[in-house]
Amino acid sequence: MHKTGAARLLQHVRVVLTRTSHPGNIGAAARACRTMGIGQLWLVAPLRFPDPEATARASGATDLLEQARVVDSLPEALRGTVAAVALTARPRELSVPQLPPREAATRLLELAPAGDVAVVFGNEQSGLSGDEVALCQAICQIPTDPTYSSLNLAAAVQVLAYELRLASPGGDALRSTGGLLEPAAFEDIEGFHTHLLRVLAAVDFYDPNNPRRLEGKLRRLFAKAQLEREEVNILRGVLAAVEAAGIGKAGQR
Repeated sequence: MHKTGAARLLQHVRVVLTRTSHPGNIGAAARACRTMGIGQLWLVAPLRFPDPEATARASGATDLLEQARVVDSLPEALRGTVAAVALTARPRELSVPQLPPREAATRLLELAPAGDVAVVFGNEQSGLSGDEVALCQAICQIPTDPTYSSLNLAAAVQVLAYELRLASPGGDALRSTGGLLEPAAFEDIEGFHTHLLRVLAAVDFYDPNNPRRLEGKLRRLFAKAQLEREEVNILRGVLAAVEAAGIGKAGQR
């Protein structure tokens, strides 16, 4: 049996739960994903997993729990992706795109034909750290009543899973890119940032001992650009040329 277009796209979606403290939330999140046809659950350093409570709360979505990928860090969970959206419950003073759930889902599925995409959720108590958010290309906040904005982790997963399902073929939210866009993978972006900081340090524009402010601003700048693979290759080529020119000048001194 051939999978539908919706099923094929949703199999490229990773739901990433970061530092989950309650195993019941893992099981409930697995159930939320399974009901909407999302086939990848990634767990970053869960406090308790596997756990009988996770299995019980999954209500039959045990196949997704059994296939869940458990990793030690968010970069590991994002390796191989072409886009990631961070879910946050509190306002962030960031200049990266801040999208409502429907727009975030649409944007992710536009890119899914090029590779896996990720929706990243933080710890139940503290959410995502600034460093974790910085690894994503956009952030998403689910609108809630401002007098009571506490949303259960699994409920948040269900909201985004529903929007992703709605945005898939057969819904009315998907706008195809026609296969023309080849977004840069997570590894490409991280390699570019490492290369960029190395070159900036070499020309005394970046101080590795006081990195945080500039590095964060640079990440936000390039996240807004939504770099394609070819664009990253061009930028890496420019950086390599700068390094080569610097080596040449050093040799002439």
